[in-house]
Amino acid sequence: MATVGRGEGQDDPESEDEVYEVVDLTEYARRHQWWSRVFGNNSGPIAEKYSVATQLMMGGVTGWCAGYLFQRVGKITATAVGGGFLLLQIANHSGYVQVDWKKVEKDMNKAKKHLKKKANKAAPEINTFIEEATDFIKRNIVLSSGFVGGFFLGLAS
Repeated sequence: MATVGRGEGQDDPESEDEVYEVVDLTEYARRHQWWSRVFGNNSGPIAEKYSVATQLMMGGVTGWCAGYLFQRVGKITATAVGGGFLLLQIANHSGYVQVDWKKVEKDMNKAKKHLKKKANKAAPEINTFIEEATDFIKRNIVLSSGFVGGFFLGLAS
């Protein structure tokens, strides 16, 4: 489809008519395969849509990004928790803070027992999520393998 209209110099008789193209997105999606793959109504495992090399690359890149972020966030978290514990120990040793370790141990044992009782009664949502994740991994084993490899590379970098 195309429409004809006048440009900015509409009052100028010497200006030529400009042609504007109207793009029909449904037709554009049919003509361009990458567009229909991304935005089309394709369903089913990724293995049916992309080559093995593409799946490995996509999984590897996303895995590397996740591993790298996990490494950075883990270092910051470990530093914060370790630093806080160190400051607490220094304050305790200096006499600023008095910790009743017997009470802490008693409360920890109570919390352990409570968690063991709750762990045996896992929520059905968690079981459903685990089943769906396992099914996804089985259907997209190449993508999942690339992700795991990339994740370990991201952790190492």
